[in-house]
Amino acid sequence: MSVPAPAPPMGLIIELTHRCPLQCAYCSNPLAMDAPRSELTTDEWLDVLDQAAEIGILQVHFSGGEPMARRDLVQLVAHAAARGLYTNIITSGVLLTDAAMAALLAAGIDHIQLSFQDAHAAPADRIGGYHGGHEKKLAAARRIREAGLPLTANFVIHRQNIERVGEMIALGEELGAERMEIAHTQYYGWALLNRDALLPSAEQLAFVNGVVAQARERLNGRIAIDYVVPDYHAARPKACMGGWGNRFINISPSGKALPCHAAETLPGFTFPSVREQRLRDIWASSDAFTRFRGTDWMPEPCRACDRREIDWGGCRCQALAIAGDAAATDPACHRSPDHHLMAEAIAAAGANTVLDFVPRRLNQD
Repeated sequence: MSVPAPAPPMGLIIELTHRCPLQCAYCSNPLAMDAPRSELTTDEWLDVLDQAAEIGILQVHFSGGEPMARRDLVQLVAHAAARGLYTNIITSGVLLTDAAMAALLAAGIDHIQLSFQDAHAAPADRIGGYHGGHEKKLAAARRIREAGLPLTANFVIHRQNIERVGEMIALGEELGAERMEIAHTQYYGWALLNRDALLPSAEQLAFVNGVVAQARERLNGRIAIDYVVPDYHAARPKACMGGWGNRFINISPSGKALPCHAAETLPGFTFPSVREQRLRDIWASSDAFTRFRGTDWMPEPCRACDRREIDWGGCRCQALAIAGDAAATDPACHRSPDHHLMAEAIAAAGANTVLDFVPRRLNQD
């Protein structure tokens, strides 16, 4: 019996480059990042955007690293807009000058998502490893709003800044954000390496839960606040990327097509390259996208769970990182036999009194 073709993905996330002026210790980029010489060319990215439009993708999210480190970003945005794709840039903002903003507007950019490391310059610049970065971000936010674009302010929170979450929300209000993401660090890549210095305690989580609840009530109807409890403190897993191979294609700087940005950590996969295969075929039939798609692959207790088509078994990369098996039940679920490992990780982080971290660095040529 033939398997019906999946619905087209909703979004394409293209990591244009792993280059970035910042050195955030919580970055989800892989520890072995793609060297600049391996990046797709402008023509290759243009072809990928054409293919995305042809198969019915609606949105393209330009990410990185720092997408503005690519000199062809404006050209790519213009091409995507011309093909009818909704365009979003996920940026640190430190390269968003007046000239860059004007060029992006002329290209047809629809939305810019701006990341912040803290509410104040000193701790923000420390975690980002970029002196003066916070002030540049504030200037970028004002440029976005003055241009009439919707602004999403993404505040990444962790053990070392969580007590200032109220000040971060206040900053988002001051900057005129239409939406804020109070984004707990996701422990992949560099963040997993620095987990003991970043993972918040149960008491810190209770504090931020209360602050966010109050802010949501106060700002209801004015500013949307997206917030998700971090997996290590959760009782149920999240539907990572809307489910494996369900909603998104992520493309690395060198052209690997991935179901999520961290999928390259999984052993036993050969991830297809857009240099060698078409997006349509990658999405519909490649092992990389079909192996954990749907529910047939699930072990117990996932297979019999009434939430199996809600959380889709949770995160495969987290199952590998915590339980050592990408096909295991996500340890974030309270029904997982490995759920206790989450509590042990929290306890280990709490016992760590040295809050130094390893900064993200691209060491390749």
